[in-house]
Amino acid sequence: MSPLQILSLLLALSTALNIAITAALLARRSGAGIPQAILTGAGTAATGLGIYLAAVAAYK
Repeated sequence: MSPLQILSLLLALSTALNIAITAALLARRSGAGIPQAILTGAGTAATGLGIYLAAVAAYK
């Protein structure tokens, strides 16, 4: 992998992690339990990474 590809993957992971933490905190503050908030954050991160990888696959 080239350095540019590695940096773009790290950027995608960082963005997904930030979105996941925000979603988990928002779910927790809205009354969901801790396990449900964690699952919400994990699902959000997986969706974000899936969209990123689909865009990369479509680009190539």
